[in-house]
Amino acid sequence: MTQHAITLGRRALFAGAALAAAPARAQWAPPRQVRLVVPFTPGGGADTTARLFAPSFTNFLGQPAVVENRPGGGGTIGAQEVARAAPDGTTLLVDAANQAVAPFIFRNLAFDYATAFVPISRVTVYPLILVVKADSKLASLEALLAQARAAPGRLSYSSSGNAISNHIATALLASRAKVELTHAPYRGGGPALQAVLSGDVDFGFATVASSAALVQQGQLRALAVSTAQRVATLPDVPTVAELGFPGYDQAEWNGVYGPAGLPAEAVARIHAACLAALADPAVQQRLATLGAIGLGTDPAHFAAFLKTERASMETLVRDAKITAD
Repeated sequence: MTQHAITLGRRALFAGAALAAAPARAQWAPPRQVRLVVPFTPGGGADTTARLFAPSFTNFLGQPAVVENRPGGGGTIGAQEVARAAPDGTTLLVDAANQAVAPFIFRNLAFDYATAFVPISRVTVYPLILVVKADSKLASLEALLAQARAAPGRLSYSSSGNAISNHIATALLASRAKVELTHAPYRGGGPALQAVLSGDVDFGFATVASSAALVQQGQLRALAVSTAQRVATLPDVPTVAELGFPGYDQAEWNGVYGPAGLPAEAVARIHAACLAALADPAVQQRLATLGAIGLGTDPAHFAAFLKTERASMETLVRDAKITAD
């Protein structure tokens, strides 16, 4: 063997030993406490999701994760807080389905929803149930729509507020069914559901958590489920899609986002934290109690979903003349 070959062999040996001795590259971790910004008041779906995820985020990421409610402006104030944050993984947005609607009803925002955020994961879905008062003559979705066609604008429905998920769900149904309905917005899901119970409105979409027990107790009648699949709590209630509207799938959903510029390794690690939270038995049990579905979609699929959903919402907002007021 030549001296040159021996020298190369020794160099390779030393290089291999050095490589073996080198520590594995550390996984990304946030440099300090992580803020989970919720752009709504406590108690809603996004707030519930954030508070369920916070303990798992703390354990998985190695830094405390705290929930901050920044309500106002239909969710735009809290969103702006995250949009202008440093992309270091310490400020995240836990937003509702409003994320796909807000760009088309709020004008002159200081940020662009389409470019200000990095989608990390669509984490939870909260199905909605179309309910009427138990003694209502509207015994089925077919009967409800027949009545709406016979008397345009006479049937009324409640929502948690303008452009909120149950308003959007009903507007989409009306658009698909080509009927005219009268919208009665309330300040929150509780008052909206009470309006159905009292007979102040004819029907409304409500969350499983708020309405399922009332259906089971005989105070409400459930006509349809807003998601593509039936819900386990009310397995005999058909979906809107089953009742003649294929592809209809509209519900409250929550996603996790970072500010634009968040590094890929941080995105991947935070997505892994979302999956860890969804794998926690305590989180799974709580979601089941709420009638919610855990998803944990990856960033690419979430981004594709958002693009499609925003295009759909832009059309719906324009055609149904949905406004923030």
